[in-house]
Amino acid sequence: MKKSLITIKNLRVKRGQKVVLRVEKLDIQRDEVLAVVGPNGAGKSTLLLTLARLLKPEQGEISFNGAQAQIESDTMYRRRIALVMQDPLLFDTSVFENVASGLRFRGVDRDEILVKVPLWLGRLGVSHLSKRRASQLSGGEAQRVSLARALVLEPELLLLDEPFSALDPPTRSSILDDLGLLLKETSTTTLFVTHNLPEAVQLADRMAVVIDNRLQQIGAANSLFERPATDEVARFLNLRLMPQSV
Repeated sequence: MKKSLITIKNLRVKRGQKVVLRVEKLDIQRDEVLAVVGPNGAGKSTLLLTLARLLKPEQGEISFNGAQAQIESDTMYRRRIALVMQDPLLFDTSVFENVASGLRFRGVDRDEILVKVPLWLGRLGVSHLSKRRASQLSGGEAQRVSLARALVLEPELLLLDEPFSALDPPTRSSILDDLGLLLKETSTTTLFVTHNLPEAVQLADRMAVVIDNRLQQIGAANSLFERPATDEVARFLNLRLMPQSV
């Protein structure tokens, strides 16, 4: 059995006076891709933003590799993760400079940057765009560059927040195929937020279903489809929850 990289217990996150996420317990296993699925507004991105330390939970415990994450400084913690959003948010510089930016921020020396950046541009299929300005990229190209900028950091945890939702189907399918191979090749532990079930099934090892601001069920895709834990999960998965024999 794989060890957990992230363990969450009794997590509660509020925005204003409203509780927007409850997670009793969640383990993110090393090397796995965990898809967080659920309807819009259910709390999926809240979980991701909490793990990125962009939201502070009201209560709960988050352990990173067995140690309390809360006692680590924001700067040190964020050096362990990488985040890719729906909007790539690239700098108005060249593709090479965008992918190199995180390495430079972390103090990586020039010679290492000159090796790592071309490597990841190649792995994401955008080597030919190295000198192009980010403002001249298509949506799919920009998202490939954003993924290269994240993966070049070799993060312990990669956070993906609906990064393909704005892309056309052929572009989305192509990037999903390439990313799936890269995540397996590099054994990158990944939390992938999406409302698109086919995306989740294609990319993820397990799925966590968040509905009504609460983690309802987690497991392999086939087990969720065959045995949804609640009526809410069944409805989201377009299933009828059948009585279980005893």
